[in-house]
Amino acid sequence: MAKRIYSLDVLRSIAIIIMLFLDAPPDKIYSILKHADWEGLTVPDVALPLFAFAMGAAISMSKRPLSTRRILKRTALMFAVGLFLNFLPSIINFLFVEDFTAGNFFDAAIVHGRLFGIIQRLAVAYLLGVLLVRAIKNDVGIFIAAFVLLILSSLGYHIYAPDNPFAIEDNISRAVDYIFPGANHIYTPTHDPEGLYGSISATASVLFGYLAGRILIENATLRDKIFLMGGLGIVLLIAGGLWSQVDIISKKLWTTPYTLINAGGDFLVLALFTKLFAISERAKKLAEPFDALGMNPLFFFFANNFVLTILTMLPKSAEHGGIYLWLYRHTTQGLISTEFGATLFCIIWCLLWFPIAELFKRFNIVIKL
Repeated sequence: MAKRIYSLDVLRSIAIIIMLFLDAPPDKIYSILKHADWEGLTVPDVALPLFAFAMGAAISMSKRPLSTRRILKRTALMFAVGLFLNFLPSIINFLFVEDFTAGNFFDAAIVHGRLFGIIQRLAVAYLLGVLLVRAIKNDVGIFIAAFVLLILSSLGYHIYAPDNPFAIEDNISRAVDYIFPGANHIYTPTHDPEGLYGSISATASVLFGYLAGRILIENATLRDKIFLMGGLGIVLLIAGGLWSQVDIISKKLWTTPYTLINAGGDFLVLALFTKLFAISERAKKLAEPFDALGMNPLFFFFANNFVLTILTMLPKSAEHGGIYLWLYRHTTQGLISTEFGATLFCIIWCLLWFPIAELFKRFNIVIKL
């Protein structure tokens, strides 16, 4: 097993905490804590690229050979887990709702079921990223490959629709979604935020993370590592800012400037954590709960979605909308304001996962997806 790097686990935990929070709102929350509608960057918009970045870093630290069988097995497992979460509401309805027939299940899950999702996006980016890393085997080449992917992604939008490349109603990402997996299997009629085309630039996020991991494990002084990660972070932030004059910053499309700005920020935060935890035992101690959560990030994302789906759908009653909303209405709903009460409830929900993560860490339980 590869040696765990504390700063990377904490970085990964930040991503997963944001993702847990985003799945939990029982009501209206503050705008800054929601994804940007189409263009722009809010706090939640950093989560998935950060996770892809951390996943890339973990690839560089793997001690086991990246065999084709192992790569495909992990990709298939991740994709299957994501599909299971997509189909879970239909499964619950089939098991517990009397008038939800096998025909209803087939229509909801197979005919109109969503194919992609967050874990599926990570699976595709992981697959493409690992295959590129295995083929190139050179850090400079991998850096160039990341930019080639971003250039190709950007060009696709401008070639497909030169006059308005990023229109919601017509762009290359939507066009690809309508070809595969098809209009019946995407998140909304206009687009799928985790659709196939966005996986091109998402793979670049994985490659940037891989390079960050290479820096962390190389035989160099702490100062040199911090300098290199900080320098790359600044370069990518500048590149993202300049590219945003041509392309929009959009999480829904995972555009090139969105990728670059997030990767630049990820490098800088990772450099900060690496320095901080190296010089301060107190900071390391304070971050221990986050380290625990970062050891099993995909598992906790899956568990959070699974439990939330169960709690929001059972018991099946239109009067209170499940146990989850019942708990919200009898605790923090309306406290100070709708936004404050709902946000506080989300925070409490996220905190409940920390002792479970600590228990996993204490018994050295690592569940890999």
